Amino acid sequence: VAAHDGASALAAFSAEGASVDLVAKSVQVVEHQGDAIVHELEEALARTFVTPIDREDLQKLSSQLDDILDLTNGAARGSVLFGVVRPTPAMVTLIEKLVACTVVLKDTLPNLRKHAYSELMTASHALRQLEKEADVVYREAVRGLFSDEKVDAKMLLREKQVLEDLEKAIDRCEYVADTLANLAVKHG
Repeated sequence: VAAHDGASALAAFSAEGASVDLVAKSVQVVEHQGDAIVHELEEALARTFVTPIDREDLQKLSSQLDDILDLTNGAARGSVLFGVVRPTPAMVTLIEKLVACTVVLKDTLPNLRKHAYSELMTASHALRQLEKEADVVYREAVRGLFSDEKVDAKMLLREKQVLEDLEKAIDRCEYVADTLANLAVKHG
């Protein structure tokens, strides 16, 4: 899953001495690859008469996975744009949660082909739990930014934007969880 490759590339930002520019470039490369996969899938869906799962569901799932990658790329680009040269502890935690979510997706999506719908439900629950944990981290980080008198407006805007993109990427993982659960109910 390209979303996992993008999250893994972003995770390199947490490494000591990592260059935010290089990390952003590697995430951008993965994002372009993901866009190519989405385009390929859309063309294949247009040519295929019968699909094992409804075309609309496949397209929705593809779009949601692409959104995760787009927001991951947004967090990387935002770090460059706003001058976030080192991720904050909250950013690191959110990146870890994003990677964990995309691992679940990477391990789970092959179950669609196998019609292993109970595994989809299990993954859906795991993704929802990770998203809830990420929400707590995000809210605490934003609260800290606004309540710390040492944080100036530039720092607040810089960090809040990156935190927001990470949180939205994880939210999109929850959207995928909902889609997987719907597919499990629909086809299980």
